[in-house]
Amino acid sequence: MKIIISPDSFKGTLSAITAAEAIQSGIKDVNEHIQTVLIPVADGGEGTLDSLIVATKGTYYEAEVLDPLGRKITAHFGVLGDNKTCVIEMAKASGITLLHNSERNPHIASSFGTGQLIKKGLDLGYRDFIICIGGSATNDGGVGMLRALGLELLDEKNNPVEQSIAGLLKVVKLNEKGFDSRIFESNFKIACDVNNPLIGEHGATAVFGPQKGVPAKEVQYFDACLTNWANIVEKEKNIRLHDYPGAGAAGGMGGALIAFLNGQFNQGIDLVLEAVHFNEQLSGASFVVTGEGKSDRQTLHGKAPYGIASTSQKAGVPTILISGAVEDIPELVKCFHTVASLVDKDVTVQMAMEKPAVHLRNKTKAIFQKILK
Repeated sequence: MKIIISPDSFKGTLSAITAAEAIQSGIKDVNEHIQTVLIPVADGGEGTLDSLIVATKGTYYEAEVLDPLGRKITAHFGVLGDNKTCVIEMAKASGITLLHNSERNPHIASSFGTGQLIKKGLDLGYRDFIICIGGSATNDGGVGMLRALGLELLDEKNNPVEQSIAGLLKVVKLNEKGFDSRIFESNFKIACDVNNPLIGEHGATAVFGPQKGVPAKEVQYFDACLTNWANIVEKEKNIRLHDYPGAGAAGGMGGALIAFLNGQFNQGIDLVLEAVHFNEQLSGASFVVTGEGKSDRQTLHGKAPYGIASTSQKAGVPTILISGAVEDIPELVKCFHTVASLVDKDVTVQMAMEKPAVHLRNKTKAIFQKILK
């Protein structure tokens, strides 16, 4: 018997890799002769780089870049096992986890470091990129990233505008003469699972700004700054980002990648499954086991377990979902052969949080004891 093990991370407790190992242990507790194939995954957010590099036996690289507040840090990026696809995870250079809560400052937080990682990939000769844009600390419209690649934003006197959200209100034109020409030889796939526009009530600031430190009273101001930026982009690039689905992802990084790097949106999990040749791995499998920290309605909108279940179902392989917590939603339950939560009548939330790997192993063991008896 062959079982594919492909969980996402259990946010705040287990990485996808550690979760996969715990599930494997539970299966081996039932029958050590079962063949297990570990393919930890992610949906385009934090952890996607590690999942892709591990699953494809790729290579890590590192570069000195600037974090969201302009401090020098060492950030990792990677190349898939195909030795041609460079993977950039925005969170590694411009992520919210790089800042303490008290440091969150969307007025100045910049995506410059992400641009530096892209430039490093170009320097190494790579022209195929996967850009994972979850978990950002920024609301800068992706302008920092563009600056790192050589774009200049100019005011009415032809001077570069200040590098802050306020600077976006002063932009009247762009200077692309120094923009890295290698961009136009390259292919950029954007791993993203949100479709918010750049501005408005469903836009980057209104929806995601508060978690990055935007006070409610300043949402309109930030939107005004991004609106002026979008107006300039529309004038110079003939692309309207204001209401473009996905342009508001990662504080507007989605829009910048579309307009200036000809980026193409993809569901993060679809890109990951393609990169790890998941369909090929399904051959001969009896079950797939997946999971995440919490499964709810969001799971049905492009999260890793749903993407895995959909792909596996097409191949006729049943999928088992084991998550930290699972909401009782009929549409969710019917997607899987078996649905289980670590939190149950015997395991409290606190217990599950304190020893997640132990409880994940035990739950997996109990499930397969029933299935294989």
